[in-house]
Amino acid sequence: MQILLNMGIDVAKDELVIACAEDASLARTIPNQRAAIGAWLRTLPAASRIGLEATGRYHELLADLAHRLGFAVFVLNPKDTRHYARAVGMRAKTDRVDAALIARLLAHEHAHLHAYTPVSIAQRRMDRLLKRRLQLGKIKVALKQSLQDLTGLSPQIKDLMVKLDALIDAVETQLVALHHACPARAHAQARLQSIVGVGPLVGAGLAAALERIPFKNADAFVAFTGLDPRPQDSGHKVGRRRLSKRGPSTLRRLLFNAAMSASRTKTWKPIYDHYRSRGLPTTAALVVIARKIARTAWSIYHHNTTFSPDRLTQALT
Repeated sequence: MQILLNMGIDVAKDELVIACAEDASLARTIPNQRAAIGAWLRTLPAASRIGLEATGRYHELLADLAHRLGFAVFVLNPKDTRHYARAVGMRAKTDRVDAALIARLLAHEHAHLHAYTPVSIAQRRMDRLLKRRLQLGKIKVALKQSLQDLTGLSPQIKDLMVKLDALIDAVETQLVALHHACPARAHAQARLQSIVGVGPLVGAGLAAALERIPFKNADAFVAFTGLDPRPQDSGHKVGRRRLSKRGPSTLRRLLFNAAMSASRTKTWKPIYDHYRSRGLPTTAALVVIARKIARTAWSIYHHNTTFSPDRLTQALT
């Protein structure tokens, strides 16, 4: 009878360092290449668990191949494994130590972890395009601020900004093409953009996230975005609420940008003013609106409806 194994993998660009919680002799290092990964996976007992940290794109090949072969795959937040290492008193940090730590975490905590959900090629490309588009926007703002006091270089700076705008337009064009390639996705994005304050970029991000994961309710979607408040209470002390920031930072940033835009509109400004009058600082009030936009987006996507402004002010508490 084969024993289910808990395998921890430290992922790098060129290699995978592997550890096993049940059998230290199974530790090894293999190339981060399709053939090597496939050969190693075929040596594992069926339904074994595989844990690895999210590493940009270097973990994707292993996660996809393992899931395809029927293994339970868990892509972990590096911050979580770092906290786990401190909690168990881990002093060293090497690739082998990290792999063993992931295997240990998986063996003890797998029941409380979310299994990996593969994404389509289009969804993965959409995610990368959204991240690059936001990054380009930050770069543009930073360049404008850092170059504004230079004299005698106006033509060159203007030319740089024109080229940067052209690159941004090209990225957005590819995003539009990806959505139009799938009529259902395009229809969903159009409905999401009926929310006041949600433009094409935010609509694309919301559509991609809601399409990828079947969230049970609006609270689950808010938690996924990382906009959910994290209580810090102890005894009689009521601590300050902070955002969990557990979800994808790209989507969280998009929703906050949408909230800033929405707060200046006739539809959302009364809500923004309401929370400001209760003493919330500007950022906190905008976060509230961002959460409301996320909840509204889930409802529109789940119930196949469009935005109804009248429902926003029905329960201002």
